Amino acid sequence: MPEQRPPSSGPSVQDIAATFDGNRLRQARQLALRTKHSLAGPLGVSAAAIGQYESGVTRPRPEAISLLARELNVLPEFFAAGRPQVRVETSTTFFRSLRSTTAKQRDKAIAYTEQLWELVYAIEKHVRLPDVDLPGFSGGEIAPDALPKSPIAAAQTIRKVWKLGSRPIPHLVRTIENHGIVTVLVSDRHDEVARIDAFSTASLPRPIIVLSPDRADDVYRHRFTAAHELGHLILHGDRPSGDPAVEREADQFAAEFLTPRLIIQELLPQRMDFKKLHQLSEQWGVSVKSLIYRCKELGKISDATARRAYIRLNQLTSQRLIQERPIAQFPGENPALLRKAVELAAENNVSIPSLAQSLGWHPAHLRKMLGEADTRPQLRLV
Repeated sequence: MPEQRPPSSGPSVQDIAATFDGNRLRQARQLALRTKHSLAGPLGVSAAAIGQYESGVTRPRPEAISLLARELNVLPEFFAAGRPQVRVETSTTFFRSLRSTTAKQRDKAIAYTEQLWELVYAIEKHVRLPDVDLPGFSGGEIAPDALPKSPIAAAQTIRKVWKLGSRPIPHLVRTIENHGIVTVLVSDRHDEVARIDAFSTASLPRPIIVLSPDRADDVYRHRFTAAHELGHLILHGDRPSGDPAVEREADQFAAEFLTPRLIIQELLPQRMDFKKLHQLSEQWGVSVKSLIYRCKELGKISDATARRAYIRLNQLTSQRLIQERPIAQFPGENPALLRKAVELAAENNVSIPSLAQSLGWHPAHLRKMLGEADTRPQLRLV
């Protein structure tokens, strides 16, 4: 049976038109990858009129509300003013592959993040999530002097604050979630958001990390990416996104956070030993490639030896002697915080359809935001 929406008690289209929220239109349009021109045609207006709706200069006619909702796959009440919302800026969001993404993809990622925060806000009315456990974090920013500026020292500090010691971190994503950072995995690898390797922002009341399914095929890349984004949250609240130096610092943070140098340098081989590196890879949850780099970085091997090692690693990988392992085999690396919170809310009679309606979404969209692939047929009355 199709999933039932609760009976609507929302505002009329006349009421929605009278208090129309133009920012909601902008958000939904960007999430749907629609241009102003493509949206204007079905409504019988100009692209300039869509821009005026978004900026609040004018409001759409009541009869246009249902058309907008249908074109953008939301409920009409989505456009009603009054619900809490945030505006995320590109400058405060860190994209893993900024240069390879289009402006339209980044706009969609921004809209996705805004809606993710709204979902978190709605969930927290019913379920208490873990407190954000980042030193100096308050209201969307980390105090400038709360953590060391050095990526290595910052990683060591977070390990200490989170009581991780110097041991391997067996469930990295679960650990990040347990310290109050919302982490999601985009469910549809064909979604434009998924084409951005990963992105994160600490500019919201609760930090958010979004991970790509493309890296979920390799648990070690997935873990390094999550640690890289954690580094951005901690180090770069006041730094511009896209700076190569910023990306290098996030990589340095991730390497130290996953493999503390004081321990790993005693374990790494003095000469290339792939059997040993493979054992360390499985023990510490990092790739053999990253361990080769760590050997070079810590002075265990020369640049020339590292280059030969990378060539040999490519050969071993092509021969499937070293294979990628998907995160499906590692439940602790698959985000679960929001899904578990929604399940707990459901036990207290807050269903997915009712939660979706409070946001002006269809239930299928909410499930997608939770990282679930909705495989049920979409049925419509005729």
